[in-house]
Amino acid sequence: MAENQLADWHSRAQLFQQEIQKAVVGMERAVRLITVAIFARGHVMLEGDVGVGKTTLLRAVARGIGGAYERIEGTIDLMPNDLVYHTYINEAGKPQVDPGPILRHGEELATFFFNEVNRARPQVHSLLLRIMAEKSVTAFNREHFFPYLQVFADRNRVEKDETFEIPSAARDRFMLELRIETPDDTSVQKELMFNPRFYDVDKLIATIQPGVLPFRELNDISHQIQHQIQASETLQHYALQLWQATRDPQAFGVSLENVDMERLILAGASARGAGMLMRVARVIAWLDNRDHVIPEDLLDIFHEVMAHRIFFNPTYELRRDTLAHQLTQQILEKVAAP
Repeated sequence: MAENQLADWHSRAQLFQQEIQKAVVGMERAVRLITVAIFARGHVMLEGDVGVGKTTLLRAVARGIGGAYERIEGTIDLMPNDLVYHTYINEAGKPQVDPGPILRHGEELATFFFNEVNRARPQVHSLLLRIMAEKSVTAFNREHFFPYLQVFADRNRVEKDETFEIPSAARDRFMLELRIETPDDTSVQKELMFNPRFYDVDKLIATIQPGVLPFRELNDISHQIQHQIQASETLQHYALQLWQATRDPQAFGVSLENVDMERLILAGASARGAGMLMRVARVIAWLDNRDHVIPEDLLDIFHEVMAHRIFFNPTYELRRDTLAHQLTQQILEKVAAP
């Protein structure tokens, strides 16, 4: 019965990706990895320039899984309470308190998009961290739960004024960090520039079939995938070495040009990150119609899962983008695959 159910959901996953690609072009890998994160039940950080389609992508995702969608803009004056409730003077001239974006839909909240999260204050990051970790918040003298919630955030990488670095604890809660770039393909660029269907985002989103992946069932399907997709002892040993190499790369012969490897790593990937690597690999195997994980599944996703969990000493942190990519690539080259 469970196998038949997973087969049915595999077809739904394929249809979901096809539907999302009606709204965006040149984002095949991003669509695939967000699909992976949905079935692995993990939060996602997006990074990219302004106007590359991140919001359109997430609106399409929200429509494809159904449930309620909320978006909030990170600003320097945003306070934690603004996520939970807002106060105003009503038509009768009296103060009124209404639920904010986190509480407005109750348990129906499925997709929450925090745009430009690094513009928000650390106090806001702390509340977001609890919501991501526990899928709950205390407000109006009771606990509110969001069992189907998946958080997406966007970090502005261009403007640095009035921004706050995301703390390591919060970054570690994101299963994946994805870079969204303007497509290099000239034909795709022409499509985005000259095809009028991309001018009206609302109409574009309306073309997507709603609820392809019923959000209330995703937790159960994810549980089945994690228990039915197997990882051999050899594969487990390989995955363990990849994790260890993020913590002590020199032990595996990793070295980077013009870098003092003794001083590079402040902290390697966490145990949570290692577990997420395997969760994601199992989903990739399932999407590829296999009942077991192979090394290529880990190679495919290693950078997106692990790079943001490796913390460098301040001397090297300013070169994070370049060094993190070089480091994860070196680890994959130096740790022998079975």
